[in-house]
Amino acid sequence: MADEVNALRFSLSGHPVALGFFLGFRLAALLTYIFGLIFTSNFVLIFIIVMLLLAADFWNTKNVSGRILVGLRWWNESSANGDSVWVFESADPQRQINGTDARFFWTTLYSTPVIWGLLALLAILKFELIWLSLVVIAVILSSTNAMAFTRCDRFGKANGIANSMFARSSRSIMQRFGGSILSRVYGGYSG
Repeated sequence: MADEVNALRFSLSGHPVALGFFLGFRLAALLTYIFGLIFTSNFVLIFIIVMLLLAADFWNTKNVSGRILVGLRWWNESSANGDSVWVFESADPQRQINGTDARFFWTTLYSTPVIWGLLALLAILKFELIWLSLVVIAVILSSTNAMAFTRCDRFGKANGIANSMFARSSRSIMQRFGGSILSRVYGGYSG
């Protein structure tokens, strides 16, 4: 019965392909890590596959799925004087966002770092510190996307961005919203 309800909810998506890729990359990375631990001890193979899936998920979420499913996109660039500039893009507020797409997007966006965090805790408890390196990367990537999309959503709502106009904010705006750690980590990042 629960599978039928979830299938029905997924069929209500306005963009099932984008939603499928969004969920697929995340699930594939998690399942590859979990089943890789069970069926093989080949760290290098699992590390490479999970890293490729995490990178694909990060890029897809940031540039494609976020834009299609909830009308948001973000990126970071360096200004001429070397400061880190966070750029937020929001769709026209008149655009109707599909409720199913938005629920799947936000629920998955916030639950993924929590799941990876629990896997990190498990790796620590089992003293599998080599696997912890992979899980920490997964936590950082998924948390970065979650935090940036949250700020993008807040920034778009607070400033009433319309018609795909760009909202530029410097590191000080990120810090005002509580992103000082990310600003420090990615301060010199220009991509």
